[in-house]
Amino acid sequence: MAAGAGWITRVALPLLLRLPPEASHALGLRGLKLLSSAWRAPEMPSGFAVEAFGLRFSHPVGLAAGFDKNGDYLDALGALGFSHIEIGTVTPRPQPGNTRPRLFRLREQQALVNRMGFNNRGADYVAARVAGAQYRGIRGLSIGKNADTPLERAADDYLACLRRLYAIADYFAINVSSPNTQGLRTLQSSDALAGIIEPLQEERERLTAAHGKRVPLLVKISPDLDDAALRAMAGSVRSHALDGVIATNTTLHDAGGLSGAPLRTRALAALRVLREELGRDIPIIGVGGLMSAADVRERLDAGASLVQLYTGFVYRGPALLNECLQGLH
Repeated sequence: MAAGAGWITRVALPLLLRLPPEASHALGLRGLKLLSSAWRAPEMPSGFAVEAFGLRFSHPVGLAAGFDKNGDYLDALGALGFSHIEIGTVTPRPQPGNTRPRLFRLREQQALVNRMGFNNRGADYVAARVAGAQYRGIRGLSIGKNADTPLERAADDYLACLRRLYAIADYFAINVSSPNTQGLRTLQSSDALAGIIEPLQEERERLTAAHGKRVPLLVKISPDLDDAALRAMAGSVRSHALDGVIATNTTLHDAGGLSGAPLRTRALAALRVLREELGRDIPIIGVGGLMSAADVRERLDAGASLVQLYTGFVYRGPALLNECLQGLH
């Protein structure tokens, strides 16, 4: 664990978990930023490195999108030792998200319910913040559409984000699976997904030439797809030559998205179906219900190339990351 980060787990985290969830999250990130200059990320042996979609990750464990929506805390979170951090979800224009309260703890279930609605400061702001960060790990950018953009024009928003963020992104996560933007998950159907992926692929070719780098495109999917829909998604991933899949987003729960321990079984099952359909050559990032090193090991054994923490990190802080990294030995 990064030196000094243990204090967060022992002292700060229990206090933060007594506050309302969204206030706790904001205060915790600010405190982390203030303290992070006092420590450095732990060094990982080269034997834990992972090669995926043309990128080299120092180890498999990263932080999922939603924790740092605007890239304001990239350096502070990176100092804890994550191999990759996914920023966002970012929309072309700033938007406040859904009305509060919109984040809820289910303590006994070790879960969260969020109805955030892609609250973020927009692609211009995020581009500037990420460009100014010193974090040396892999920087993912999760992109989505503004809430007031009609579904038939969703591709325009994804394209706008791709163009604005391309220079500072190591990979893009195409978020078509959040339950908190009305109608978004309908974009996972084969035809609708093609209407987004095809123009993104075309635009990426132009941007690759302009920037001298090819940035991978991954799709983030819902855990609520049945096996037939997961197989259809795998077919779309192959036919559109996507670079990878992120499995999974939150599951629909009480007009919001449920994350944490209750999602573990469903996310694991989705991963297994996708791995069976995709073979070994297309990377999958496993997300959802990772609350311990044993959960991480289970996901890697099931075929995940990489994993991302979120709710477990909310409840356990840097101690969970440390446990997961120790579990790789």
